[in-house]
Amino acid sequence: MRSVSNRTRIGVLAALTAFSAVLSTGSAAAQTQLNGDWAPFDRCPVDAPAMLAADGIETIATCIASSSATGSITLGKSQVPTGNTDLQLGVVQRSDGTNTLVAPAGGALTADQATVPGGLLGLMCPSSVPFVSAICRQLTDNNLNRITATIEPAGAPRDFNMVAAFSTGEPILTIPVRIHLKNPFLGDKCYIGTTADPVLLRPQNINAPSLSLQRFAADGTRDDEGEMGRYTFSGADQGDTAFAVPGASGCGVAGILDWAVNLKTGLPSASGKNSVKLDNTSTYFGSPYDPAGLAPNEGRKLSEFWHSAVR
Repeated sequence: MRSVSNRTRIGVLAALTAFSAVLSTGSAAAQTQLNGDWAPFDRCPVDAPAMLAADGIETIATCIASSSATGSITLGKSQVPTGNTDLQLGVVQRSDGTNTLVAPAGGALTADQATVPGGLLGLMCPSSVPFVSAICRQLTDNNLNRITATIEPAGAPRDFNMVAAFSTGEPILTIPVRIHLKNPFLGDKCYIGTTADPVLLRPQNINAPSLSLQRFAADGTRDDEGEMGRYTFSGADQGDTAFAVPGASGCGVAGILDWAVNLKTGLPSASGKNSVKLDNTSTYFGSPYDPAGLAPNEGRKLSEFWHSAVR
């Protein structure tokens, strides 16, 4: 890999690691299995036109994958644990230091759904309001009580800060999100935050990750003289404690339960009363070891290598 692009690559990687930290719930499964050191990149959009067009000199196509098994997000009075998460993106890096992010066709993020502790009983009960009390009396069935939370994008990431990506304690980028709460009584349109009034997460590195470099053959087999290179960043925690959270909307028929969710959860919640943290992330950054040596077809060769690793 060209040394002139290393700083850009590491900066992009750190930012995307933080992105994974906050977009930490959802549900999907990878459809492709890749051999060896290619394995973390099983959803990399190597066949996207922008990736294929990379020439290896002015533009370099790369793959990003970031994952974590545990973490938590606190909104007002409620804390929700996060499960396994997987963020994957293609990155087209330009020689001037700018870049374009390319999402896989099925979306950049897949992850386990998060279950809200206590379910609806913990979220709304007990209550002195008759119709809410009536709901509370019916929550003897776990399926009726269970609430799942999914964090969804609510706009494009922005405000990328390259310097912050190399340091700790400084926001790396801004990510607009909303939290989708699902339960039979809440319905399917219950959200905390909206696309018009999202939760604005500004993640930062809490501690610096450890860095290692692997070199491997086109088909993923470990090879110290191989065509591919992979940076591995491990052991970093990321988080944000400065974001505000708007109230819930769309909960129950015609939003009739919005106020109940807000009251028990403590929403809206001002900056300083909320937090997000993802533990011990593992992030991988892969591209041809010598992009210029593949010019003017670096992007097409990356795609060829990726497909050769499919099991």
